[in-house]
Order: sequence, then structure tokens, then C-alpha cells
Amino acid sequence: MNTTPPNTSQTAQTRHGVILTLAAVMPAMAIISLVPVLPLLTQEFASVEGVEFLVPIAMTIPALCVALFSPIAGLLSDKTGRKSLLIMSLIIYAVIGLVPFFLTELPHIIMTRVVLGIAEAVIMTVATALIGDYFQGKARERWVAIQIASVSLSAIILIAVGGLLGEVLGSRGPFLLYLLALPIALLCAIVLFEPVKHLRTAVSHSAKFPIKTVLPLLFTTLFVGLIFYTIIVKLGVILQLVGDVSPAVIGGIGAAANIGVALGSVTFSKLKGASGPKLVCIGLLLATLGYVGASLSISLLVTSASLFVACFGCGMLLPTMLTWILSLLPDNVRGRGTGLWTGVFFFGQFAAPIAVAALQNKMGSLEAVLMLIAGLSLIGAAIAASRLKGAKGLVSH
Repeated sequence: MNTTPPNTSQTAQTRHGVILTLAAVMPAMAIISLVPVLPLLTQEFASVEGVEFLVPIAMTIPALCVALFSPIAGLLSDKTGRKSLLIMSLIIYAVIGLVPFFLTELPHIIMTRVVLGIAEAVIMTVATALIGDYFQGKARERWVAIQIASVSLSAIILIAVGGLLGEVLGSRGPFLLYLLALPIALLCAIVLFEPVKHLRTAVSHSAKFPIKTVLPLLFTTLFVGLIFYTIIVKLGVILQLVGDVSPAVIGGIGAAANIGVALGSVTFSKLKGASGPKLVCIGLLLATLGYVGASLSISLLVTSASLFVACFGCGMLLPTMLTWILSLLPDNVRGRGTGLWTGVFFFGQFAAPIAVAALQNKMGSLEAVLMLIAGLSLIGAAIAASRLKGAKGLVSH
């Protein structure tokens, strides 16, 4: 199949998709790689007032920056082009990501993490926009699914490598991983090409941003981000509802959950002719089932299986929402649209632990919060089901 979209002068091939997928892993690495050394960082800065809040902030602040700056990054890429912006952001990511390896003050580390988050916003937005530029139809769906599956599977490797570096080099060890962005930047410079027609349409502004059709999808993406990251960030606490669990067990179940996300993403690309509402309905029903099981479970096995099912559903939902939005975006506003999607999704990552803590405080237990999320997911599935009639296929035959 010819995967060259009408907005490029060159043919996009497998190597282009692989490089963009590698670039998209970088923002996820910023948080995942530090998880194993959080206790070490907390211990190191124990004398700093508010350390119990500041160390987690140091880990998660890039996600907030991605949420805030992705729309700006998308707008900038629409106006100036994508390739050079991606290369520059990867280099900044590598350099600023390494800096905390040499720092001794926690506030200074947090400041570098803010800059890192801005670089991440550009990387994630532009890499996703280029997938939309380079590929269409079935090829685009496949690469969107591969991107999301790869980010999930890479989490298993990155958390292990981060732990190994922390074991050998101490709390700063995982910061060396950010240097991986440099060879990726070099590959981008050598292999990627700028979508020529994209630049021409960006100047002409011939098509307007389809805000009325995209906005409901952005709200849905925010909800998906919240239910997905509730599992990720609260995994240990959810598992402890049925008894004491060791860090090793939490890590193993977390790895299985990420495999569930990857399998859900692959399943998305296999459902030929399925419409957006149908895919959202299936994904949210699976999330409902998983959250109900986690809320009512009395055994670790049932809880683990329930979380796997919920992550499988989220793995279907993520490529569904991204592919759906990409299909609606004209060339000249694709960067803006992917920037908004990225920002909304990462805001869900940042807000999930805050929202769960607030709800738990009001409702009295985590089980009640999980059941509430299940109920909201079921309502979302019902709304999606009501849109099934006449919906066009999202996944190509």
C-alpha cells in the first residue's frame, strides 16, 4: 500500500514511523525512569521543608508543563515547520535532562524539570503531528497504535533500567537516560523530511480549526487520561486494598498492566470498519468492568485481572481518540490539534492523583472512588452507544 499522504513530496516509510515512535517515548521516560529512585531522593533531601511534596513534584512537573505548552508547541509547528523544531527540542531535552545529575539543590532540580517539560511538549506534539502528516488511513492507524503500545511497553524496560542506574550510581543515575535523545535527534536530522505542502498550507490558512467537532473528543480524551492514570499512579494503593504487597509484586503487576495497554492498542488496529463511537463504547465498558472488579475485589488475583482489563480498555481508547482527532484536522492546523490533544491527555496525568485524593477525602474510601469512576465510565459508554447509528468507520478495512 502506498502510504504517502497528499501533503508530502517524499514517501514515508517504516523507518520514519520507527524514529517518530522512539521520539514519542522520551516524554514518558521523564517520569517513569525516576520512579525507582524516589525514596532515595526523599531521603537525600529529608532536611528540606516540604520534601514529601517537592520530590513528587520534581517527578511530575514535566507532565503539567506538557499540558500547558503542547498547544503552543502545536501552533508553532504549524507556522514554522516540524522537523527542525523536533530536532532542537530533542537536543534541549537531552542537555537539560542530564543537568540534575550534577545538581545538589532540590529547587534547582525542579527548575530544570520545568524546562524539560517544555521540551517534552514539543517532542510529543510534533512527533504525533508528523505521523499525521506522513501517513493516512490504515498506515496512520497502525503507527498511532504502535506509538501508544511502544510507550507502554517501554515503561517496563525504562523502570528496570532506571532502577539499575539508581542502584549503581545513586539517586542521580536515571538522569543519564536522557542522553538517549541525542542519537534520536541525529536520526531525525538524517532521515525525517519536512512535509512541503504542510508549510504552504500553513501560510495560506485555507482551512479553519474544526473546534466544534474536536472539542467533544478533547473532553473525552481528558476523561480517558484521568481513568488511565488513576490506575498507573495509584497502582500500589489499589493493590494494598486487599493486603500487603511488596514493591516487586507492584512492579510485576504494573508491567502486566502496561502489557494490557499495548494489547489494547494492537486490538484497536485490528477492528476493521469500527466507528469511533463503537470503539469508545467498547473501551469504556472494559474500563467499567475493570474498575468495578478492583473496587469489589477481595483477592490480589482478582484485583490484578481487573486492572489488566481496565488497562486493555484504555489501550483501545487512546489510539481511538488520537486517530479520530487526526482524521478531522486539515494539514495547516494539524500541529495545533495534536498539541491540544497532547495537552489535554497530559493534564489528565497530572490531575489524576489530585482528583482521586480529593474524592477519597470526600467519599471516605478509595473503593468508593473506584466505583464512582466505574459509574462515570458506564455513563460515557452509554453516551457513545447512543451515537452508533450512522457513525462512519474510523478503522480502515
